[in-house]
Amino acid sequence: MINIEPSNNLKNLPPYLFTKINQIKKEVHTKNLDIIDLGMGNPDLPPPDNIIERLCDTVKHHRNTHKYSQAKGMPKFRKTIAKWMDKRFGVKFDYENEILSLIGSKEGIAHLCMSYLNSGDYVLVCDPTYPVHFNAAALVGAKIYNMPLLIKNNFLPDFTKIPEKIAQKSKMMFLNYPNNPTATVVEDNNFWKEAIKFCKKHNILLISDNAYSELTFGNYSAPSIFEFPGAKDTALEFHSFSKTFNMAGWRLGWVCGVKKLLYPLEKFKSFLDYGSSTFMQLAGISALNDSQTFGKELSLIYERRMKKMVKGLQKLGWRSNETKGTMYVWARLPDCLIKEGSLSVAERLVKETGVVISPGIGFGKHGEGYIRISLVTHEKRFHDALLRIGKFTKNAQKNIKFSRIYYGK
Repeated sequence: MINIEPSNNLKNLPPYLFTKINQIKKEVHTKNLDIIDLGMGNPDLPPPDNIIERLCDTVKHHRNTHKYSQAKGMPKFRKTIAKWMDKRFGVKFDYENEILSLIGSKEGIAHLCMSYLNSGDYVLVCDPTYPVHFNAAALVGAKIYNMPLLIKNNFLPDFTKIPEKIAQKSKMMFLNYPNNPTATVVEDNNFWKEAIKFCKKHNILLISDNAYSELTFGNYSAPSIFEFPGAKDTALEFHSFSKTFNMAGWRLGWVCGVKKLLYPLEKFKSFLDYGSSTFMQLAGISALNDSQTFGKELSLIYERRMKKMVKGLQKLGWRSNETKGTMYVWARLPDCLIKEGSLSVAERLVKETGVVISPGIGFGKHGEGYIRISLVTHEKRFHDALLRIGKFTKNAQKNIKFSRIYYGK
């Protein structure tokens, strides 16, 4: 057997958060413990029937769709995206040069980093954030500068706290609102204007990861960054079918922006893949053409789940607030668990109760002290999950009292 090492950049990365969680789940399965999986943002509901029917019909009756597809996406697919962006956000794009099909937005973000970043380049990344934002940059040897998302700042980065020396050396900035993992939305449009102004001043490529734009609650509607003046001079925006249409396993998304900024990614992908399959793109067209009704129905489901989970956690002493978007609840650990750390709490919770959640530390160092709950199971199961979390919390409180009485700690 040969003895060969992987790249240093890969070796320096810890195991992927959800890979580690899945390993623990396997251990628990062997104990026949009923698992309630609220870890990964993996939708439990199916896509709309018309999308599935379109896919099945195409695969069965149109043999040409089994051939290699166009790397940048078929024209009809990109044209439909352009119409959707105009109708939804009031922003116009040339489908030929300003829209690129992706095999999911995660793939696109990772390949974008490979397209633009050199070893030693600086990247401005929110902390906590969706792991691919820092992992993809780290894999190419880039240096990460963390922009803390703190409760005192409503989980928004403070651009004024970025040192000028760092800003001058930075090549890319990632923003993601509605936010994963904190479920924060941006209600003050001045935030986007300041982000654009900052990036234009320092010649930084601004990446808006807008995967949750359609999962919003009440009267709130998430904007596109391109609704704000100057965005096309500095930004690219990523969208995904995974959460909007429950098509996570289908791997389909897109990125839009002016040709000059988008072309490096298009060129890079042309060397690596043939894009999403044609039949998948045709199903995506059906999704976008019927997005408004389904999106509202899906958002109502997640809103009900969110309110039920937040209310239940608050009764148990977990600090969490209702949100206006995403499919997540971001909760502060109660006092009896805060010193243990989010990773240990998450591991014990699944091993002892079967409830899977994501530790905040997995999204960045400023995520420590929090956990993320994905609202991806039937609403009836939230009752069981809260009962188990409640029992787990009470046991932790009893252990602290015991330690204080017998050990003076």
